[in-house]
Amino acid sequence: MATNLKNGGFPLSATALIGSLNPKQPTSTDPTILSPSQLDLLQQGEPEIDEVLEEDEEVVPFQYAISTSGIDYAVSELVKRLNQGDIVIPKFQRGYVWSLKEASRFIESLLFGLPVPNIFLSVEQDTQRYLVVDGRQRLSTLQYFYADTWPAAKREFEFAIKGTGENGRYEGLTYKTLSEADRRRLDNAVLRASIIKQEQPSEDNSSIYHVFERLNTSGVSLTPQEIRAAIYHGEFSDLIAELNRNKAWRDIYGPENRLMRDQELILRYFALYFNGSHYSAPMKEFLNKFMAWNRHLTRIPAETLRALFVNTITAVYKAIGRQAFRPARAINTAVFDAVMVGIARRLATGSPYTLESFKTAYYGLLSNEEFLEITQHSTGHPTNVESRLKLATEAFTGIS
Repeated sequence: MATNLKNGGFPLSATALIGSLNPKQPTSTDPTILSPSQLDLLQQGEPEIDEVLEEDEEVVPFQYAISTSGIDYAVSELVKRLNQGDIVIPKFQRGYVWSLKEASRFIESLLFGLPVPNIFLSVEQDTQRYLVVDGRQRLSTLQYFYADTWPAAKREFEFAIKGTGENGRYEGLTYKTLSEADRRRLDNAVLRASIIKQEQPSEDNSSIYHVFERLNTSGVSLTPQEIRAAIYHGEFSDLIAELNRNKAWRDIYGPENRLMRDQELILRYFALYFNGSHYSAPMKEFLNKFMAWNRHLTRIPAETLRALFVNTITAVYKAIGRQAFRPARAINTAVFDAVMVGIARRLATGSPYTLESFKTAYYGLLSNEEFLEITQHSTGHPTNVESRLKLATEAFTGIS
């Protein structure tokens, strides 16, 4: 049965499902009509803000055959499977956002036997564990309540139901202090899980990215890299997070970005260095596929990636300093990926060089009108990607 991907799992027609998976995207960059995530980017002074907005609004062409099946889980069984790691809640920076009052009202709804929205799960093909696509707030709330622990910002304290009113039947109670009958009532309460399965194409599981992108029942918009870190969690994602703390990179970029834009730049560098000759638009989908392809570092090992990034960013920092990748005030993402790939290719030759020669080549590249043009407009277009990588490679190839 077709399922509403935006409304907690309530049935809808096939036509509406197609519309949900292929929404028309706005193209205006007027700050008065930007989405919350776009405003976050704008307010943080993100690198090349025009390109950030362009990439976040990219319409990725896709067509999938997706089936869903329903399973009714008792709350106690869900908590057990969560604690055992059979159901995995993806970890990303803006994870648990419910207040104690919101969490308490959810627990109270289950105790009263009121209906609650479905959760959405997807089967990880390699581990056969369930990945939580939608339902993090509800499932985390259950774990916290059963553990008698509320995850406060600075310290943990007892999770007692709060905010249901002075005369609320369960006000002030914890799982342990519920009556035996109420504990049994909560244990036996049912949450329906919609299990998402991609039927076509069968060679990947990329539809989960798009489903995740469109499910936003927590009211918190996620950036493309946050979604990738959630869905393609694993050794590659962990390595990118590690490299993101590199001192030279931090001095160039600035403080770590809570929307993971800095981590996305590292991914972008790797993807274009190893697979730039096979690039196809849009950039968002290109990065999705590369991160999924090397998710467990089985194609390109950690030591190769670590050396590639550290050696390149160190050379950039020593030669150019904190102003690297900034043709103007902010970091330009297209300049970043082209310069990083160009310098990495030069370093791979093993020939001697001087930092002064790198610096001269860098500023010569930034004075190239053709290079500046293709790093300012339509930066995700295949012709522009190919051209800027070629120009940057040529600029650094001949230095000594």
